[in-house]
Amino acid sequence: MSFEEVEDPYIFSTDTLPSDRRFLPPLANGLLGWRVYNNIMHMGGVYNGEGGRCHRADVPCPLAVRVESEEPGQNTYSMNTHTGIFTHTLSSASVSVTQSLYSHRHYPNMMVMEVLMVRQVTSEEPITVNLVGSFTPQSKDIVFESGPDYKGGSYINGKVSTAEYPGGSCPAVHLIWTPIPPTLMLNADQSQGRWGFVLVVANSLESAEAKYDESLDLMATGNLRPSHEKAWKELWLQSTVEVTGSDSLCKALIGSMFYLLSAFASINDTSSSFGGVSPGGLSNGGDGQDYWGHIFWDQDIWMYPAIALFYPKLARSVLEYRVGTVEGARDNAQKQGFKGLKFPWESAVSGREVCPEDIYGQQEIHINGDVTLAFQHYLYLTEDLSMFTEGKGKEVIYGVADYWVSRVSWNPEDKKYHLLGVMPPDEYYYNVNNSVYTNTVAKFSLQFAVELAELLQDPAPKEWKEVADQLKIPFDEEYQYHPEYDGYIKGQPVKQADTVMLGYPLGLEMSPEIRRNDLEAYEPVTDPDGPAMTWGMFAIGWLELGEAEKAQHLLEKCFKNIQRPFQVWSESSDGSGAVNFLTGMGGFLQAVLFGYTGFRVQKECLAFSPHLPKDISELCVRGVSYLGSQMDWLLRKDEVCIILREQGQTAGSTKPCDLQVVLKASGTKIPLTPGKPVTFPLEPGCVCKLVSMSFCWPL
Repeated sequence: MSFEEVEDPYIFSTDTLPSDRRFLPPLANGLLGWRVYNNIMHMGGVYNGEGGRCHRADVPCPLAVRVESEEPGQNTYSMNTHTGIFTHTLSSASVSVTQSLYSHRHYPNMMVMEVLMVRQVTSEEPITVNLVGSFTPQSKDIVFESGPDYKGGSYINGKVSTAEYPGGSCPAVHLIWTPIPPTLMLNADQSQGRWGFVLVVANSLESAEAKYDESLDLMATGNLRPSHEKAWKELWLQSTVEVTGSDSLCKALIGSMFYLLSAFASINDTSSSFGGVSPGGLSNGGDGQDYWGHIFWDQDIWMYPAIALFYPKLARSVLEYRVGTVEGARDNAQKQGFKGLKFPWESAVSGREVCPEDIYGQQEIHINGDVTLAFQHYLYLTEDLSMFTEGKGKEVIYGVADYWVSRVSWNPEDKKYHLLGVMPPDEYYYNVNNSVYTNTVAKFSLQFAVELAELLQDPAPKEWKEVADQLKIPFDEEYQYHPEYDGYIKGQPVKQADTVMLGYPLGLEMSPEIRRNDLEAYEPVTDPDGPAMTWGMFAIGWLELGEAEKAQHLLEKCFKNIQRPFQVWSESSDGSGAVNFLTGMGGFLQAVLFGYTGFRVQKECLAFSPHLPKDISELCVRGVSYLGSQMDWLLRKDEVCIILREQGQTAGSTKPCDLQVVLKASGTKIPLTPGKPVTFPLEPGCVCKLVSMSFCWPL
């Protein structure tokens, strides 16, 4: 009797590498990003080029090494997402060689290669393997100079050649690494041998030397790899998204969460050096590829929600990135002739506009509301007011409100404020008036500014409320749907999700009939080859209406964008566009995390309305973080089970609140007690404070 080995959905293995090397797995940790075997890597916040020429600076990678043997053997390549380690195992008759590569999850300045050789047969002969590398200490973005070796490590340093803006600084890059020999030998008397090679990348020599010293200590104590694996284990303990019933869906969810988490810093990182998340992550974004590594609305609208639901610290780092770009945003607004802050359509370090084409920065102004929506969700999930006071988040919210007030035009005919000459998220159209998405997100960000000012007891200009109340939200009374902008003709082609995002993530109140009309109007005219994140938004819309099978059909369209064997996404289904397309992964995760569960982040509760398609028997979502507590959710066909974790201090709340479940139809209230499972029928409801008038935040 034999037992078939159950495949671990967290491990992506193959015996042949993808023919298109762009789809090798990225190894990143929020500071350093590298695609396996590539001779180029990137460092967060290190860009070269002015304005629209600004792109991630290429940094040469000494770990671009392949293990080869003269003796024929079997190759296995594996990306273990439990541990964030890529391995290549070469097995021949005489020896098994395992090469491990990882970007250190706890010590972000370090990347590591380890080689383990194990003799397979008893022999008196030494065994040799070749380390074949393509490293040259050169870059088209940085002029590197060699310096003296440091404690046996090779050393080069340089500065990027051109600052992001005139008078800006040119970041320095310092590399120290363990020299890699051309061969490794297992002596005749050795049954096995281990070698470790470390690369340290930093912005100064002092920092590089300190980090290299740290790496030598970690190697000496045997803690280099364990400390990395422990950091990944901690991350996965805080979030798990798994389904039962579809192996491909489960793998896609795990891969998406892994690559998205890889783009963020460690939850223990206190350096505040996080440089934002670009559509292709840190491993991509050089000159002319993957959007040059710039930060778009993709970060705040598409990637952020799945992270914020589990990791308040990582969510806060996104907001801190935006706070750090306020002066650039102020400069953008002034150049346009408006007050307040205008966040760039494409951002690097300073917050000044770095989009290569002016029209996007001038017209795709919905970015402002996209940024503030992330802040709003953070406040509702955490009640962490310190982000808005000491963290200066209120400067972002108030500055955006001032921009909207100065940007609108009063129309005496309909007695409404209009936003003229904009480009909606659907970039097929430009210079249009009253994009329904742009106007709605502007209205909500103005309302949030009023709400925050009241909470913080700050004075709020009366114009914020006045403009919010009277801003035009286009609606077609005849067809009972939202036209994309003034003059949009029903049936015109659409590039990507736009108007359908009014329902989610914006949460514009509308009847189920209007929600359905919007979905039916735009789904058939949306470009089938458009960007990957689109179908997740349609799926969420249909799940809101209880049509789980329709949603599932749309969600399955995303699978065409997942490139095997390492579950790396491409922007388009034919493999073109941005690689490691985190935007698509974020939209896909939201379809499950906010679609199947029906989670909605609201002012005084976390609402839910679960719907599972027929082939999914269970959805497990562990680690949902709300008001200082963490919850594990298990959704089945006819019931929901929630366990409130034992209370531990969580970022974003001084003290966890007492929580309860309130079911919508019956009004049943069920207190949540740490460690005690609560089960109830599969129906809508919400999680809220036990005493609704109490505040976790200090007033």
